[in-house]
Amino acid sequence: MSAIYKREMRAYFTTPTGYVFIAVFLAVSGFVFAVSTFQSQTSDVSGYFQLMIFGYIIIVPLLTMRSFAEERRTRTEQLLMSSPVSVTSIVLAKFFAAFTMFAGTVLLSCVYYLPLRKYGDTNVGKAFGCLIAMLLLGMCFVAVGIFVSTLTDSAVTASIGTMAILLVFVTAAIFNNLIDAYVIRQVLSWISVYSRYVNFTYGIFDVAATVYYFSITVIFLFLAIRVYERRRYA
Repeated sequence: MSAIYKREMRAYFTTPTGYVFIAVFLAVSGFVFAVSTFQSQTSDVSGYFQLMIFGYIIIVPLLTMRSFAEERRTRTEQLLMSSPVSVTSIVLAKFFAAFTMFAGTVLLSCVYYLPLRKYGDTNVGKAFGCLIAMLLLGMCFVAVGIFVSTLTDSAVTASIGTMAILLVFVTAAIFNNLIDAYVIRQVLSWISVYSRYVNFTYGIFDVAATVYYFSITVIFLFLAIRVYERRRYA
């Protein structure tokens, strides 16, 4: 597993994928941060993180779209399947590599906080809560991207498919207010990742939301493992 993890991390920096992801992430987050804080002359960063949730719909697929799709396209997946490594280890190694890139870039973007003292003291508890929520959301989104990438040999198709699923997860709470059917509203409330984020913006560590984010991550990683197990033994 560690060998595949190192291979994936190396691939992010020997191909344009890692650099493109970091560049796009910092460009989008920098613009959103400037608009939500500097332009509004406020040290409150909760608005920045709320807007970035929608940015992740486009940014995260750039990181995960090639994970398995590229292996199928270049026919190197046969090497993975015939290696003495379990499918679970392969999927987890690719997931941890992608999440490491995501988390590292998020932490790098924290330098944006430094100029905020000009507008007052930053609420550290609120900022830290938002950061934790972003990492949990990113973990979920990366797992979704890994799963979709196992379904196709096209990175573009994997990217579009991931965006579509993430869009449903993020906007479910919005459509919930427009639907009268109780059952549908309950389903939309359950799958919404946005509504569970709110408590973190107040600096409150929401255990139920954390369990939900981990559950979604486990579910999509399990589906990815099942897809590759079926292909391995087909």
